[in-house]
Amino acid sequence: FVFKVTAAKQQDHFFQAAYLEERDAWVRDIKKAIHCIDGGQRFARKSTRKSIRLPETINLSALYISMKDPEKGIKELKLEKDKRVYNHCFTGTCVIDWLVSSNSIRNRKEGLLLASSLLSEGYLQPAGDTSKAAAEGLSDTPFLDLSDAYYYFPDSGLKKKGYSSDDDVVLKEEFRGTIVKQGCLLKQ
Repeated sequence: FVFKVTAAKQQDHFFQAAYLEERDAWVRDIKKAIHCIDGGQRFARKSTRKSIRLPETINLSALYISMKDPEKGIKELKLEKDKRVYNHCFTGTCVIDWLVSSNSIRNRKEGLLLASSLLSEGYLQPAGDTSKAAAEGLSDTPFLDLSDAYYYFPDSGLKKKGYSSDDDVVLKEEFRGTIVKQGCLLKQ
């Protein structure tokens, strides 16, 4: 799950993700930043907590752990849409229903805000064209409370069978050279 970024000064930087979907998400975000900068726009990614005024009392990390609980959390399913099969996924409606039933929110509108922040902070990932389009800003909210909008946990082992959109295709390049410094990046 390694990809290479070549800087303007012909310096190669190699990044390694923990899994395929994480690598693809990094590539999409880097492409967006390049497109934004090439278009003469300023690129800045603000914290979700500040942009939607998320209360300081909400701990997204603890909420994520509760959502992943095998007994009381969100049930991961095998879902099918447009001749594609998504394993280890759940719908946007399931997320909002779970947030309501766990008393994390008072209503579905609050649920959209909280789920959007979980998505923006990387605790949830979009799976499928509908949820990906919303996450990329083509909808009123980044998270959709719909039964045909699919999401997954980043470490769930999502496997998609069937056609993949051109935006998800990453060219394979040979990995050569010496590792100068090895470390870990946290996507925020």
